[in-house]
Amino acid sequence: MASQFTRFKDLHHTSDLFILPNVWDAKIALSFQDEKFSAIATSSSAVAGALGFEDGEKMTFNDYLFVINRILSVVNIPLTVDIEMGYGSSDEKVQENILTLAGMGVVGINIEDSTINSSGRELKDATTFAKTVEHLKNRLVSENAELFINVRCDTYILNVANKQQETAERIKLYETAGADGIFLPCISAEEDIAAAVAGTSLPLNVMCIPGLPDFDRLKALGVKRISMGPFLFSKAYENVSQLSRAVTAAKSFLPLFS
Repeated sequence: MASQFTRFKDLHHTSDLFILPNVWDAKIALSFQDEKFSAIATSSSAVAGALGFEDGEKMTFNDYLFVINRILSVVNIPLTVDIEMGYGSSDEKVQENILTLAGMGVVGINIEDSTINSSGRELKDATTFAKTVEHLKNRLVSENAELFINVRCDTYILNVANKQQETAERIKLYETAGADGIFLPCISAEEDIAAAVAGTSLPLNVMCIPGLPDFDRLKALGVKRISMGPFLFSKAYENVSQLSRAVTAAKSFLPLFS
């Protein structure tokens, strides 16, 4: 029987489009498993929001580990984790955090090539970050740990100049460094998606965003993985707010049962 890691990795290399839902607690993870999704992912933004934190590593890594452990305890499908920037101030600490996840049974990570400082979010130096990925890959091999490294390249989130060229250069560096996949959140234009796919042999992951082409078109463009990001979480809690207002307006709990 194939390992969870092999099952997860193989989902990126089929003719089908791999739709990956993002979860924030064990209950929603079970819901997606019941709906026969092949795998699930955490959304760091959604997990942080559910715990009352802002996104951007504002929750502690121990808080995050508690939620991840609860999810792993109730599902039997692969779980990949959005680890943001790695929750560590050094490559060594980031590696230790990632090895902790691998030891728990997590099959993959998203890790960002940007950082947050006093002036906001900005891209890291691409060559330096590629070395971080390479060192992580080597550490995993040396520890006999299997983990799908999905590099989140933030050129489109940050709307940098010459996005196509900057993205292509970064993807090539990350591919050479040993990344298993590339994640381009906030990309939506078909010509940009096609260029990114053409520039790498790695599976391309895009994220739910207004203006994103439909699934059939994304598949035709060569996208392999689509994730929901924090948008399902936001929609669910928007519905909670709407229902609470409806109860107040009706002076009755009937809106909860209609």
